[in-house]
Amino acid sequence: MFSEALTISTYDGARIDGSLFRDVTQFARHTHWLNTAAEAWTTYSIGLFVILLLVGWWISRRYGDRQMTTALVAPIGVAVAFLVTEVIKNQFGELRPCRSVPHAFIVETCPAPTDYAMPSGHTTFAAAVAVALFFVNRRLGVIAALLAILEAISRVYVGAHYPHDVIAAMVVAVVVVLITSPLLSRLLQRVVGRARRGPLHGLLSTRGAG
Repeated sequence: MFSEALTISTYDGARIDGSLFRDVTQFARHTHWLNTAAEAWTTYSIGLFVILLLVGWWISRRYGDRQMTTALVAPIGVAVAFLVTEVIKNQFGELRPCRSVPHAFIVETCPAPTDYAMPSGHTTFAAAVAVALFFVNRRLGVIAALLAILEAISRVYVGAHYPHDVIAAMVVAVVVVLITSPLLSRLLQRVVGRARRGPLHGLLSTRGAG
């Protein structure tokens, strides 16, 4: 009874681009050799994006207060984007494709009924890291952007999301980080500057920086 009520009250995203989703999953069905690698990447690549944020912090130690501040607020922007995604998910309550497209080939295990689809949390995290890193180091931002696109594709490939789920996630990530990162950088630059010249000098600055 509860599951039936839940199904009625949630949104079916298959009406938007279900046919495109089926095309992608049919491709996955015929590329079994890629399934395991795609599932591993889509699940564990978040760790790589965390490493990229750490690299951004590390290289920013050589530069001025503004860049270090931007590197430090980058994870905050990513976290805010992820939280916004979770709020949107609960508002729309879009069913996962594994529940609304029952005959599709799904690589990833189907999550709980209340783990909704739109926007994609993994894609939001990845795209938010990419945008945040563009403020820190353009080269790192490009690398992260390419990996974020790969993450988005993999989310559809393994059957976890519809194409519009990952597109919505990217939009959320871009909008939230473009607002939060510059704002927090301006608010916290003086605080970070003082910290770099204080007891946190070793973490926030290289010798002679400042």
